[in-house]
Amino acid sequence: MNGAAVLFALFCVAALGASFAIALRPRPFRVPPQAAAAKTAAAPKAEAASKLAATPSAAAPARPASAPVAQTIGPEIIHVTPSGQSSPSGIVVRDASMAGQATRFSHLPDRSLIEQSEMGPLPIRAADGRRPMDAYARPWSGTHGARIAIVIGGLGLSQTGTQYAIRKLPGTITLAFAPQGNSLGRWMQDARETGHEIIMQVPLEPYDYPNVNPGRNTLIVEAPPEQNLRDLHWALSRITNYTGVMNYMGGRFVTDEEAMAPIMQDLSRRGLLYLDDGSSARSVAPELALKDGIPFAVCDATIDGVRDQGEILKKLDQLEATARAKGFAIGAGSAFKITVDTVAAWTNEAAKRGIEIVPVSAVVSDPERH
Repeated sequence: MNGAAVLFALFCVAALGASFAIALRPRPFRVPPQAAAAKTAAAPKAEAASKLAATPSAAAPARPASAPVAQTIGPEIIHVTPSGQSSPSGIVVRDASMAGQATRFSHLPDRSLIEQSEMGPLPIRAADGRRPMDAYARPWSGTHGARIAIVIGGLGLSQTGTQYAIRKLPGTITLAFAPQGNSLGRWMQDARETGHEIIMQVPLEPYDYPNVNPGRNTLIVEAPPEQNLRDLHWALSRITNYTGVMNYMGGRFVTDEEAMAPIMQDLSRRGLLYLDDGSSARSVAPELALKDGIPFAVCDATIDGVRDQGEILKKLDQLEATARAKGFAIGAGSAFKITVDTVAAWTNEAAKRGIEIVPVSAVVSDPERH
């Protein structure tokens, strides 16, 4: 064998050995392009971070990633990124105090909105001016289409009826609790957790009282203001997390300005809305609400004066016509099974016709929002 053949054989062995070494290496020599790009992009950031760390005056210390973010109170600025764009192109100013509670916390009372009393916890404006009406309001779209608010009252009087109404009715329906009911705290939590806005019914003196009796602790015209306020506070203390009150009966009481004035002043101080059931054309509530700056609304119809599905549907259709004519309408009913079933079915159909079912707080006339 000559020298050239030996050299060629050695060269082949060396090349074969190198090929095996490369093939068996845990990591290939070539780094995937993605990793290279990530490493290259990270390098300047790391260098910039080291320069900032070396120069404390260059920027304020960053908030640790795990630090809790304080709840925003008042206006905040959010960036809006339209679909198909990679960066924000618009700014919207939003008042976070008007957003209401997140559903997962909506059954928990805001301690800053509670005044402790001998009766129990009472709603009150917070030190920063926030109102229970705003804090416990259910959010809605904010659009100017036809809107209908439906309030179903008498919650708490019947255990089975209350449970059925809370579970059957969509969260857009406002629920009104009777202070004489049982287990109100538990029902309030159930209602809030399922998305309902709630209000409290206050028993007021009707004509022919006490033959017609709204229940214990009824506010009456002949009682001194101190007694009526005490009875009002008893009703208000029964639960928390509601946006306002609604009269229960009260045909005589709501027409007496001297009796109503202290009540409306107290509601104004507490930051609650007042919903008039519309049963008395002589009610002084509208004038007093305007005078005291109370968020106020009047029901357009009682939907279940006749407990018949066909008659209830007629009332709901009338509400829809009213809403299309003036922008919104308010209906009130009680937690009878026929009412609950009819309302639940009708609201689904109304949504298909472009009607938005909203909480009562969305349709009140509120002096503080204008």
